[in-house]
Amino acid sequence: MTGIRHGGTIATVPQTALELLRLLAQDASADRIAEQAQQHPEAVELALRVRAGIDAHRRREAELSALVDTARDLASAADPRGVLDAIVRRARTLLGTDVAYLTLHDPERGDTFMRATAGSVSARFQALRLPLGAGLGGLVAQTRRPYWTPDYPADERYDHTAEIDGAVAEEGLVAICGTPLLVDGEFVGVLFASHRTRREFRRDEVALLGSLAALAAVSLVQARRVAETADALAALSAAHAGIEQAATAHDRFSQVVLSGGGVDDIAAALGELLDCWVAVLDVDDHCLATHGDAPVPRSVAVEDSGRLTRVGDGWAVAVSAAGQRLGTLALGGIDELDRGQGRTVERAAMVTALVLLFRLRAAESDQRVRSDLLTELLARTGGDPEPALVERGRLLGLRLGVPHVVAVCRGRVRGLAVAAGDGGGLAGPHGDDLVAVVPGTDPSAVAAALSRRLGDGLTVGAAGPVVPGGGLREVHAQARRTTDALVALGRPAGSARELGFAGLVGGPGDVDTYLLDVLGPVGDYDDRRGSDLLGTLEAYFAAGASPRRAAAALHVHVNTVTQRLDRVASLLGEDWSTPSRALELQLALHLRRLRRP
Repeated sequence: MTGIRHGGTIATVPQTALELLRLLAQDASADRIAEQAQQHPEAVELALRVRAGIDAHRRREAELSALVDTARDLASAADPRGVLDAIVRRARTLLGTDVAYLTLHDPERGDTFMRATAGSVSARFQALRLPLGAGLGGLVAQTRRPYWTPDYPADERYDHTAEIDGAVAEEGLVAICGTPLLVDGEFVGVLFASHRTRREFRRDEVALLGSLAALAAVSLVQARRVAETADALAALSAAHAGIEQAATAHDRFSQVVLSGGGVDDIAAALGELLDCWVAVLDVDDHCLATHGDAPVPRSVAVEDSGRLTRVGDGWAVAVSAAGQRLGTLALGGIDELDRGQGRTVERAAMVTALVLLFRLRAAESDQRVRSDLLTELLARTGGDPEPALVERGRLLGLRLGVPHVVAVCRGRVRGLAVAAGDGGGLAGPHGDDLVAVVPGTDPSAVAAALSRRLGDGLTVGAAGPVVPGGGLREVHAQARRTTDALVALGRPAGSARELGFAGLVGGPGDVDTYLLDVLGPVGDYDDRRGSDLLGTLEAYFAAGASPRRAAAALHVHVNTVTQRLDRVASLLGEDWSTPSRALELQLALHLRRLRRP
């Protein structure tokens, strides 16, 4: 016996009890404590109970510490998949099981499916789906209560199915414990811990798995919310980027309009914004502008809705304004267009429509002014250039004080105003014809050029040159008669000079104009010098084109006749004596004689 002082008194303690207390203080194992059972069985039993309590507290402390660590790890996991993997790894470690796995609830199919595993080796098991009520996991999902068994294959309490039992057997699982994942009473999934050997699960292990499942459920929901928040932020960021892109596009398109840019500038701006090729087509699918490696434009069928439409490998949108279809905006070379980019394209189509409408209205206004000027010029007889008319022309970019050619076009004519404008001239309707006044001195060349540019199905007759500022009535009449003759002859283009006297048979004829065109340079020379080259020409042709006989008829030396004919050649051109020109001259001389009193 040993005495121990306690509060002024000495208590007598058996030696065995002291030894047991010493063992407990030394944290001895239960086996060492049990060795004292022969000396004092009752004291040993009490000591073992104390030892078991200490072990249970320590185990619980370790479990709580592990749960805290688990909560910390789960809180740091950002994505749901990472949370699930962390859950099953921690469950396997805490319970010391062979396999841990987690199934999630699928509300649409009404079952649970395998989502994460730790320690699993069977692909069939990892792809398993558990109907509600089937197997241990299905029963947990259906009842939302934990279930466990030391020997699942032999446990008849559960609804065994061939699919579940086959997957469990392939994985080699025997002892299984499952506990539900619940958040605010809502079933989320099932967390499992299992052994490949028969083993009883203690209630504290089931409770630990349940605590881990509760942490896992909260963390899973939190991770989902984080992911949803991230998705919302990404969507917000994308929307913000779309707004910025729309603002940038608005600024670019506004700058194009305010700076007087055209459709080529819009195509370039859109192509640079979206990094794609762009083509702007008119109502006839003729290309107005391109940017990038745009393919050869082809017919693009798209509704006049102003909405972007998928066309083949690209997109297209109608260009319309004031209820009028003006063209099409096409683009491609980009995989997809989001809503913001689609609105940018539609906005580009609207700006293109405005630019085309402005250009159309400006062209119509300009054409009206030009048509009025042309009508006034065609009504005036020849004379000196009128300063007021010349100034009006200058404001339109015209030089009415220099020689021009007048062309009359008959037939299906399109683009005459553009063709004349490109050459710095005027064009417009007059009567049943279209008239063009183009800078130049060669009517034949002008007629041929207009015919080539405007295409088949029309006739172009030209006359001149003339200075428009002094009036165009006479030359216009000559060009109109030339066109009449060309139509009668079936020729597409020509000039009054090319037709010669044939031009007189196409209409009533204007002898004065014809004589002026054929003999004018020689007559002007005679008037200025007081010579008689026209008389020499008459004598020359009357003598059968013999200078000697003409000299005899004129009573001059033959050299004089030769000198006069050389002067004629300098005035009319070296080809004056060719058969066709000689015929023109003889006819003109004959008409001149007939008009003498």
